[in-house]
Amino acid sequence: MIKLRKISFSIIFNLTLFFILMVGIQNSSTHKKVNLLISETIKLPIGFIIGLSFIGGSITGSLLEISVKE
Repeated sequence: MIKLRKISFSIIFNLTLFFILMVGIQNSSTHKKVNLLISETIKLPIGFIIGLSFIGGSITGSLLEISVKE
């Protein structure tokens, strides 16, 4: 029960951050490409890239904490 509550809180919190990121990114004018190992991405706003990295780390950290406490 507690694990389900933590997972649902993490998902809701990170989805809220994502929606705020999407609204805030609307007026961004600087775009960059991200070089991956295989190829590179399309041009994306820098704030979007940083925001997605933060949200991804938040999700990973939340799920890792839940799985380690087992």
